[in-house]
Amino acid sequence: MEHSAVIGRLAPSPTGRMHIGNAYAALAAWLGVRSRGGKLILRIEDIDAPRVVRDADRWIMDDLHWLGLDWDGYPVYQSSRLDRYRQILDALRGMTLGDILTRDILLPAAPADGCPDSNGEPHEELPLIYPCFCSRADIRAASAPNEGDGFIIYPGTCRRLSAAERNTRIDRGDRHSWRIAVPGRANPVGTIVFDDEVFGPQHIDLGRQVGDVVIRRSDGLFAYQFVVSIDDFDMGVTQIVRGRDLLRSTAIQLWIRRALESVSPAQTSPAASPATAPIPQFAHLPLVDDLSGKRLAKRDRALDLGVLREEGVSPERIIGYCAWMLGLLPQPVPCRPSDLLDGFTWNIIAEHRNDHRCDTQDLLR
Repeated sequence: MEHSAVIGRLAPSPTGRMHIGNAYAALAAWLGVRSRGGKLILRIEDIDAPRVVRDADRWIMDDLHWLGLDWDGYPVYQSSRLDRYRQILDALRGMTLGDILTRDILLPAAPADGCPDSNGEPHEELPLIYPCFCSRADIRAASAPNEGDGFIIYPGTCRRLSAAERNTRIDRGDRHSWRIAVPGRANPVGTIVFDDEVFGPQHIDLGRQVGDVVIRRSDGLFAYQFVVSIDDFDMGVTQIVRGRDLLRSTAIQLWIRRALESVSPAQTSPAASPATAPIPQFAHLPLVDDLSGKRLAKRDRALDLGVLREEGVSPERIIGYCAWMLGLLPQPVPCRPSDLLDGFTWNIIAEHRNDHRCDTQDLLR
């Protein structure tokens, strides 16, 4: 990959003030791009409108600027791209699972048309996008325990409905979400393989480890997995940096990306990337927890950047602390982001894969 081709993104959700964990991830994303002379996009992920906090986007941009983490161009808001998400959803509704499995893009060549997956359904007859009428309680009751990263494997209840029953229930106004189908468990064409810069080779069985995920919720809002896949594809993103809790999300996003590459060019926005857009480079980071081992959240203000700034903590102190957690410094000494560019590699971070417990007092001393 040429230096000029690297395109990364900062993708904060405006649900509150940034905390130290957000700064840590933003620093890694900034270094990954700036160390290679690339372009960094700021994308405000405000698709979950009920959780958006007024002015949080302004606070986040102010904190990034204060830390010395710049970006290129104007911020992009997901809320301004709703027509694009609708366009893609409409295009995918006309496709079958077989349409995706016959494309030799991300996965090995699919079996011949008509070959059933492990659920016994012929690929060409399964809609790629289907309505799901299950409540959350229904899904929890029918699902196996998940592995703690937010995934509950959907049991496929509505996947097995006939087209006639689906249409009848939609026509009578039954509340429903929309899911994207993946190959059945242990189907070799349903294994997503990618190399992570920090955690190494990944092999994720979509049917066994992920399942059919919601791409449009029953309240009408588009789901995170769907919109970020479209955004990264359209914006030509070539480097994605985020927490290790999203490793399985990478698999479903690569599956959605495969579907995007199968959409007819006539149905694709003129601003979209070409169908041959390269698969991004991924770097998933160890997580930052509080002293009890609980992952940091914006509702916990102990390590909120606004609070730290009020306490007189300098941006250099925060950058140095984040760099130390990333393994880039032997001690958490104050520094600027630009001080870390020389010699930056993902290999250094890969040598420090353990999650971190962050003590507010370390920053206030």
